[in-house]
Amino acid sequence: MASPQWRPGKRVAIVGGGPGSISAGLAFIQRGFDVRIYERQAECKAIGGAVLLSTPVLSILRSYGLSLDNVGSFTTTYFKNKAGDERVKLPFNPLVEKRMGIKGWHYGVLRSSIFKKILDLVPEGVIYAGHEFTSYTETEDGVELHFQNGNQITADIVVGADGIRSKVSQQAFGDPHLFHTGIRLWLAWCDHIPDIPPNYGYVSHDWQHQASFFPMIHDGKPGFEWWVVEPSWEGKPVPKDPKAHLSEILKDWAQPIPRFLDVTDFNTQVYRWEIYNRPSMKKWSKGRVVCVGDSVHPVSPYAAYGMGMAIEDGFYLARALDGVDLRDSQAFKAGCEIYEKQRIDYVNHNMEFARKLSTLFHWIPRPLANIRDFIFDHTPLLRKYLGDGYLKKAEEETLGLKELQVCS
Repeated sequence: MASPQWRPGKRVAIVGGGPGSISAGLAFIQRGFDVRIYERQAECKAIGGAVLLSTPVLSILRSYGLSLDNVGSFTTTYFKNKAGDERVKLPFNPLVEKRMGIKGWHYGVLRSSIFKKILDLVPEGVIYAGHEFTSYTETEDGVELHFQNGNQITADIVVGADGIRSKVSQQAFGDPHLFHTGIRLWLAWCDHIPDIPPNYGYVSHDWQHQASFFPMIHDGKPGFEWWVVEPSWEGKPVPKDPKAHLSEILKDWAQPIPRFLDVTDFNTQVYRWEIYNRPSMKKWSKGRVVCVGDSVHPVSPYAAYGMGMAIEDGFYLARALDGVDLRDSQAFKAGCEIYEKQRIDYVNHNMEFARKLSTLFHWIPRPLANIRDFIFDHTPLLRKYLGDGYLKKAEEETLGLKELQVCS
């Protein structure tokens, strides 16, 4: 790959240095565009613990040149109740496995490990660290970006990939109207526990909490990512002793969930997030600006898809603009419309479905929660709900990525 040139008609300035930004950069470079990525921190680095990557995301990363050898291990995923009783086993789709050449659906990886692998694919001279974006100014044939350090750059287009509090998105679309989704996430990782079966993980619930784990790979070594989701709200006090707090929540949980507490370093391997979202948008582009990832669609952890969706966005955007002279505002607009048609309804569905799940599992009062749990324990309703709401659409989307398939 090569990119450090800066030719009119091919100049793509990307604001933000996260996974969606790097994915967009790699996808544009593959298609012959000149890319510069501007990150406000001193370096691009992933924040947080482990993450789940699905088959379409892995196939996109593979297309950038990332080897999937030892990236992670496929996981057979179950939904269970607090006692460990199975509610749903998510099926593998053999057609998806065959076409994409990837076993299973979910792979657990440590965010910092996979992000380093992705960053290693970026050519020298593409990333400009220490550049905090402040604003942009559109001109007749381009767009000027302004940075806190006084630097300016002229590009043909701007890609906003600067997170949930995106300055690019806010200038283009106004106040994002962020709101607290009513949940707090504790995300952790730990080293391998030998007697837990391989390729096995599950999502489990009591009447108001979720506790889950998946196998993962970190620096080539096996381990686990685990997390707890609890009800929360704006301004809810943060426990002074997170381990004691989570131990109280998990004290009656079926094994192996409680075991993770004792093999996790709470100083370095546990991250806490209050989960915010924004109302769904119908446009992600305006003028010479287009956005990807959390800057236009922050995703609840119930989708297990935030990093993955941002990576997908970058790929779809560059593909939609393949061959376009970016000085041509009408051609750029037409490419953005293709990108938005392919992504917005799909992403909004997943974002809204994830919010519904968080409400369903964390904000139903006790008598109704007992009825909910009885139905999920004794009927196929949850299986149908997850299949229709999540797996079906995701598999259809994956089978549409024909250029990434290894077998027709």
